Amino acid sequence: MNQYPTWKYVLIITVILTGILYALPNLYGDDPAVQISPLRGAPINEASVTRVSELLKGEGISTKSIEQIERGILVRFNNTVDQLQAKDLIEEKMGENYIPALNLSPATPDWLSALKAAPMYLGLDLRGGVHFLMEVDMVAAARQAGERYVSDLRSILRGEKVRYLSIARTSSGHSIEIKFRNVADLELASSIIRKEYPRLLLEQEDRGGDAFLVVSISDEEIRETKKMALQQNIITLRNRVNELGVAEPVVQQQGDNRIVVQLPGIQDTARAKEILGATATLEFRMAVENADVQAAIAGRPPVGTRLYKERNGSPILLKKRIIVTGDQIIDAASGIEQQNGSPTVFISLDSKGARKMADTTRENVGKPMAVVFIENKTNSKRIDGELVRTKKKIEEVINVAVIRDQFSKRFQITGLDSSEEARDLALLLRAGALAAPIEIVEERTVGPSLGQDNIDQGMTSVIVGFIIVMLFMAVWYRGFGLVANIALTVNLVMIVAVLSMLQATLTLPGIAGIVLTVGIAVDANVLIFERIREEIRSGNSPQASINAGYDKALSTIADANITTLIAALVLYTFGSGPIKGFAITLSIGIITSMFTAIMGTRAVINLVYGGRKVKKLSI
Repeated sequence: MNQYPTWKYVLIITVILTGILYALPNLYGDDPAVQISPLRGAPINEASVTRVSELLKGEGISTKSIEQIERGILVRFNNTVDQLQAKDLIEEKMGENYIPALNLSPATPDWLSALKAAPMYLGLDLRGGVHFLMEVDMVAAARQAGERYVSDLRSILRGEKVRYLSIARTSSGHSIEIKFRNVADLELASSIIRKEYPRLLLEQEDRGGDAFLVVSISDEEIRETKKMALQQNIITLRNRVNELGVAEPVVQQQGDNRIVVQLPGIQDTARAKEILGATATLEFRMAVENADVQAAIAGRPPVGTRLYKERNGSPILLKKRIIVTGDQIIDAASGIEQQNGSPTVFISLDSKGARKMADTTRENVGKPMAVVFIENKTNSKRIDGELVRTKKKIEEVINVAVIRDQFSKRFQITGLDSSEEARDLALLLRAGALAAPIEIVEERTVGPSLGQDNIDQGMTSVIVGFIIVMLFMAVWYRGFGLVANIALTVNLVMIVAVLSMLQATLTLPGIAGIVLTVGIAVDANVLIFERIREEIRSGNSPQASINAGYDKALSTIADANITTLIAALVLYTFGSGPIKGFAITLSIGIITSMFTAIMGTRAVINLVYGGRKVKKLSI
């Protein structure tokens, strides 16, 4: 009686050893580090590593190690002072083609890393992470709305075959002027525009015999445009965070034009900054054939055209009319072009974009079309001790191809420098184009020093709760209490192991969940041990009491834990970030405690008392 088959012992020992193995990385801590990531086209090779090494040695900054990683260079340091000095030095000397970012890199031994064992992430309130405060350019949002109306009005009037002489935005950017030959064309255009866009304000003007229609965007619509731009940027940033695979991110509005992004426990902070800060999008425009490029360079571009540059620096004239923009792209995937093996991005458009592309390609077979890559960047430099930010807009033609046949919804673009650039561009397009440019006005990498008090207090609460519970169990239940304490210790190891294996983020509420789990874990043993005591008082033998105690208490323990687990799942489903952190650790703790408190303690009790005559139990 009270004996487990061998396979159960093997199973329990295997689970415990696996838990210990995957919990081990959390004991090694982190190294202060600087991660250097290249921008598009910048090389990362042995020469780059040597350059960084010589740069740091020249300034007397000691390093722990310098290694080339998948997406850049990782430099480890012995302390945060060297780390901060190195970051400023690299930012100053390496130029704009590289992004240095403060980081905390796990000091996990190679043999554990080979087993895919890694420490669990800690939230911003414990270990730190990345905090961005981003400001949305509301002026640009209003200007872009005006540009869209110019393109849409031009398409509508052409579609209805209404003749006009010119259409352009005014200097204010909030209104559009359309010039007509006569009043009859103006009246017809007014009725069409009023039907399609009832919220636009229309005003007719006679200027020296010329008929003008002034189309104005109302203040209410401008406010709504700015509000929608902020909301779309929030959604886009959330999509980009999801692409980065960050656990428990925070993306929320602050004020009328700012967004807070917190990425707890993220390792690749440089990539996060590059992806979140980028406002990359695409524009598709028709190229001008047989154009006088030299005249355009001299400042006299033909009417309706604009001068751009290709990646090799060659000038090219494109038409001002935009066919499709990045906000009409619903899907993008990187791949390899079948014919020449060059990197490519496969694009899918929404219905509106597909219709525009189909109409344009049908009418322009045999003519060249260009893909314009647009990126807004903000560079920060210290000048005379003050941080000065300068905005820079990069517009370059990445691809010019002759339209061979009509296409609409799905097509591909080439002309990219590398597969990595194709992946990044596809990620940005897939996550959605930003409705308006954003600028990172505050960037904070929260180090462990800021969260050290929280770590200390959280650990103190776990240790104090753990010791008090262990003392109570040892005094009240004696030998059986010591067995429960062993199970409780294993339970804590199992929780840490599961959090590490899942790469979940532990926050202060998560520590609260662990403290609560400590109580829940011994709760099951209290029910079992009290049941055993009752059986002994009823006159049953020790072996029968043990068997009855575990069997009869099982249903009660299962009911209590299942109801708590349901509550934890509800908290996770409907709660915010901190609540989810509490729910995750509570759920994991419930599952592991069921294993350790029932199977684990039963295995030890069976080894001590099973298979032999016992007169008295230490309970």
